[in-house]
Amino acid sequence: MITLSNIHKSFGKQEVLKGIDLTVEQGDVVAILGPSGSGKTTLLRCVNFLERADEGKVQINGVGVDCRHARKHDIVQIRRKTAMVFQHYNLFKHKTVLDNVTEGMIIAQKMSKTDARARALRVLEQVGLSEKINEYPSMLSGGQQQRVGIARALALNPEVILFDEPTSALDPELVGEVLSVIRSIAQEGITMIVVTHEMGFAREVANRVVFMEGGHVVEQGTPEEIFLRPKQERTRQFLSRYSSDWSYVI
Repeated sequence: MITLSNIHKSFGKQEVLKGIDLTVEQGDVVAILGPSGSGKTTLLRCVNFLERADEGKVQINGVGVDCRHARKHDIVQIRRKTAMVFQHYNLFKHKTVLDNVTEGMIIAQKMSKTDARARALRVLEQVGLSEKINEYPSMLSGGQQQRVGIARALALNPEVILFDEPTSALDPELVGEVLSVIRSIAQEGITMIVVTHEMGFAREVANRVVFMEGGHVVEQGTPEEIFLRPKQERTRQFLSRYSSDWSYVI
């Protein structure tokens, strides 16, 4: 279980997160929605200390860390429980697909190259890239590069995977292949927090939806509650900009 308590984060004089409280149960798929600048990505980055919150506490499956006073050892413990899939892939351009996936296991987890390779081959097959192991990122489509990023996250065997708008950098025709992979992962019961602007995907795959604006959680609930019966006027205004047909065909 993940518990975020009273998370505050400012950049200079701009307060981006204003006391966020959020609980994610084991196996949850939580979609975080909201307009640009609402603090969604910053919140995600504070979960695994890519950004250090100014105040609050992060707890993941029994490991609790006070953000203001977190030591290096505390941060390492949290990061070992998480993996991040980035908006812009963040692959090593000079390394092959296989090397991109094995790097974290060998460096961070001290796994042998043989074991890392074996696990990498399994997860690359899972995301449909077993034939691309010796190619470089420049030889892949955006959708394929993002699937490498997902494979890299899966290979670390994390307790939670954090997705930061995983389809926003993709051409529209490549979105479906990435969403399909994420949906298959969700069906395996892996805990996920997904910052996304894909409303149909959020409704189909998530079991909880969080709507943020202005550094606050405005509303949260099941997909049916948020998309069909939102309680807050601001949530209704935000969702009204999108099609009433929420189904997404993959």
